[in-house]
Amino acid sequence: MRNTLRMKHITKIFPGIVANDDITFELRHGEVHSLLGENGAGKSTLMSVLFGIYKPEQGDIELNGKTVEILGPNHAYQLGIGMVHQHFKLVRTFTVLENIILGIEDTKFGLITKEDARKRVLELSRKYNLNIDPDAKISEITVGMQQRVEILKILYRDAEIMIFDEPTAVLTPQEIKELIEIIKRFKKEGKSIVFISHKLDEIMSVSDRITVLRHGKNMGTFDAANTTKHKLSKQMVGRDIESPKLNTKPHLGEVALSVEHLSYTSKASGKPILNDVSFSVRKGEIVSIAGIDGNGQTELVYALTGLLQHDSGDIILNNESIGHETTRNRTLAGMAHIPEDRHKHGLVLEFPLEYNLVLQEYFTDRFQTKGFLRFDTIRQHAYDLIQDYDIRSARGPITNTRSMSGGNQQKAILAREISRSSDVLISVQPTRGLDVGAIEYVHKRLINLRNSGKAVLLVSLEIEEVMNISDRILIIYEGEITGELYPNTTSMQEIGLYMSGAKRGG
Repeated sequence: MRNTLRMKHITKIFPGIVANDDITFELRHGEVHSLLGENGAGKSTLMSVLFGIYKPEQGDIELNGKTVEILGPNHAYQLGIGMVHQHFKLVRTFTVLENIILGIEDTKFGLITKEDARKRVLELSRKYNLNIDPDAKISEITVGMQQRVEILKILYRDAEIMIFDEPTAVLTPQEIKELIEIIKRFKKEGKSIVFISHKLDEIMSVSDRITVLRHGKNMGTFDAANTTKHKLSKQMVGRDIESPKLNTKPHLGEVALSVEHLSYTSKASGKPILNDVSFSVRKGEIVSIAGIDGNGQTELVYALTGLLQHDSGDIILNNESIGHETTRNRTLAGMAHIPEDRHKHGLVLEFPLEYNLVLQEYFTDRFQTKGFLRFDTIRQHAYDLIQDYDIRSARGPITNTRSMSGGNQQKAILAREISRSSDVLISVQPTRGLDVGAIEYVHKRLINLRNSGKAVLLVSLEIEEVMNISDRILIIYEGEITGELYPNTTSMQEIGLYMSGAKRGG
């Protein structure tokens, strides 16, 4: 099988870090070649070099046997290279159609014409079963649909080499299954695909070959049919990976968080989202909320953390009502929060890392004196957390947070929230987009919190995660708690039945 692409001896250096260190990577015609590696291993950087976002310090790129210099993303598209980014590059106030044709619009007498573009977009949508509405605004469609728009962007530009950078990080299990089928169809049509993921099950199900990167170096390329998940994970992190589980019974303390008859109706649609939700979390236990995405989990977390005002009911933290308190007051009362959307609610991306690590405490006496920030203390605090939580950043505390990998951004939030020693940690999708080593690390941290007598409320779409590190499992379905299960007396299949609404009342 001939090579469509060859990247030879690529080296890319940022201040303080060698992101790609003499990497050679080959992509064959009509194959799915996966890039696997820890957060910050250099996968996205290598593909950003291919897509023309970065210019390498050393190395060459060959397309169909000819050396090319890729001048930028538009040039990459002209060469037949398209990229679906981990964080979508969409204009939220534009329609689906406007985003797809952005930059290559047809014009007549100086005015943009959309008729031909609309026909072609609808044809592509039908052909690949993407089912998009060209007139919907990006701000009004789901994350899964936004990804379909990104795929249509590269199809519209006739890309033959398709790069998918962490494409499943924000998708539901059903959306992931649909995406895998779409990628397999692209392969059958002879397109060449680079698939970046941390999830070994996905990698094994879709790949022909797999290249592992570690600390910016190529650790080897493997045929998917002749390797194992264990071998790949060991190559990825340089050691055997454990799957932390709860091995001891909880030493339950007093109730730390109590939710009493919480209800909420959407102001926009008038639809009831939460219906009489009641539960409690005691110190010394991990309680998980499990459910299919879109069953009220997001609104429940927003209500608990003060991002949304519920209609009725109450929230009790350490025997005090906080249902009408501000988010800051809930934080000061002993609540920590690892949010579902790290960019929207977790970080200020244009701030340096050190500022993000004190967002919840910069106003306290520890970090300010008479209204003036204590910069030396803030920096030392950042150094300590970088060390303790293995946050990899090119310039240490002064690294621009936007430039960090998604996994290291997540580690920064984890470090900030856990280090404050709050009584209750609300942790939402804490391992989304993380590699196996980082997932192991996060699970250990959550278990250690529980063992130290803290209360942890885990909200996750991953049934395996819920089974491994929960003391109790609460099922949420259509805004109601429909079951309470225990990992040692239930199964993943039974949890699935509850999540789908086929069973109630555990």
